Amino acid sequence: MISNNLWKTNQHLATACLSHPFVQGIADGTLPQKSFAYYVGQDAFFLRAFARAYSIAAAKSPEWKTFELFHTLVGGVKEELELHQSYAAKWGVNLENITPGFATRRYTDFLLATAWGNNIGAIATAMTPCMRLYAFLGQQLATPEIPEHQYSDWICTYSSQEFEHLAQKLEKVINSYADNIQEVESIYCYAMLCERDFFEAAWEIRI
Repeated sequence: MISNNLWKTNQHLATACLSHPFVQGIADGTLPQKSFAYYVGQDAFFLRAFARAYSIAAAKSPEWKTFELFHTLVGGVKEELELHQSYAAKWGVNLENITPGFATRRYTDFLLATAWGNNIGAIATAMTPCMRLYAFLGQQLATPEIPEHQYSDWICTYSSQEFEHLAQKLEKVINSYADNIQEVESIYCYAMLCERDFFEAAWEIRI
């Protein structure tokens, strides 16, 4: 499967994200709240762009079942945003007044440009690294069990079977519609690099 090969090829970046101090701070609950609050705002901005990219993909879908799938995935984004809203309310983050950082803007510009300029195979390839990586991180941090601390809800969300199923559905789109292997390899790797830089930008805010 193309999606499995893409994930395996980029395992070094997935491992780098897992070992990143931002993610490890979520793992043990020691991440400074300043850093996580920044992340919540930036990720909310990102997720809204993510939802728009899904909608563009839906409009380009050649089959009705794929159209419906992308709208189902938009529903998953809405659930993620609800988690962010709960954190935002807790820590006083105004999600309606977020200025995107450079890493956030670079990622969202890439996603939307890919969505407008490519077919759904390429669009799914640009969006899958976020889903697959977060499922991987959530499952790793939930092993052997979900810890109890201020970031437990984050781990619970991304380790869930529901989130895993959403990632798998998006991967099926890659497997069905990706038609240029060299192109999708480049797109997938770039998205993984954007994920790594996204965590790094949030980690730097702690200072």
